[in-house]
Amino acid sequence: MSEASMSEIQAERSLVELGPLLEKLLAGGFICAVSDEAAFRHLQEEATRERIDAYLRPLNRRLASNADGSVHFLAWRALDEGAREQLSRQLAETVGSLLPLLEWLQLVQEALGRDGLAAPGDVLKPADFSSRCEDNQGLRERLERLATDPFFGSQSDQLDAQLKQVFKRLREHGYLIQPHGDRQYYVVTGKIDYLIDLVRFIRDEENLPVDDQAPAAQESLL
Repeated sequence: MSEASMSEIQAERSLVELGPLLEKLLAGGFICAVSDEAAFRHLQEEATRERIDAYLRPLNRRLASNADGSVHFLAWRALDEGAREQLSRQLAETVGSLLPLLEWLQLVQEALGRDGLAAPGDVLKPADFSSRCEDNQGLRERLERLATDPFFGSQSDQLDAQLKQVFKRLREHGYLIQPHGDRQYYVVTGKIDYLIDLVRFIRDEENLPVDDQAPAAQESLL
């Protein structure tokens, strides 16, 4: 077998090994050290990133990351008409969820008495929110407004059910993972860094009306 053939076989095997990672990325996944430690470790290797980009090039996609490199995701390589249409839909969906997500970040800070924003690796427990909201009517009312926001979509007037729905939606959107389904604690993923970077980009570069709509307390988060 020629050397060229051997190289082709090795390259094909390499892509097969990266198959699950590519599937996650193409499905819109965000890869960080919390959500998928092994995949994130692979993406720290330049050779792996180059192989993935070579595979994605014919699909008009490329591997991207946030400024800190704490989370990886796919971006468009060239913004043709189809890419622009899909990107516009994605941005509209994201902007629609920004305000409730910013409110949630602020609620985490205040309810749990934290100095900074929730960060990848932070552990959050619904029980902690429940006990603090029960003792603070203001927090209780804010949680109720947040839970019934269309993004979270709670239909219940019970605190525990509202919290369950909020955490469920955050898990579904990739901002949290639940390591053990039978244990009620969640871990913040690197997608939260992507969200914060996106809000700052919109505020600083795009001049979209996020600041005009957000309460001053939310603006102070960023």
